Amino acid sequence: MEFLKRLLTWWNSQTLGTQLFTWRNGVKVGEDQQGNVFYQTRDGKRRWVIYNGESEASRVSPDWHGWLHFTWNDPPTKTPLKRKPWEKPHIENLTGTMLAYAPPGSIRREAPAARQDYEAWQPE
Repeated sequence: MEFLKRLLTWWNSQTLGTQLFTWRNGVKVGEDQQGNVFYQTRDGKRRWVIYNGESEASRVSPDWHGWLHFTWNDPPTKTPLKRKPWEKPHIENLTGTMLAYAPPGSIRREAPAARQDYEAWQPE
């Protein structure tokens, strides 16, 4: 079943073609905290990521994103980015999920009956 899923879908880890290309041409460069594995060709002209699970680009941390897009040459395993004390750890984009941010007073955060600034209309 895993073979069929890999053969027919692209959003779960990698396709069979990507796996063959990686096996023939890829050199493993590193892995991030989420289990995503990063590769490049032997000549260093192409870089790619094999996701651990669903292929969601926002799961790639800024460190690895910069390396993937040739912003810097050394991967974060060799030269980690300097962190500021106010920086939070990287999390994927949660928009559209139940874990998405809801500001204070949002209907998603409170039931309408519990709000103090809302009074339902009642017909006479």
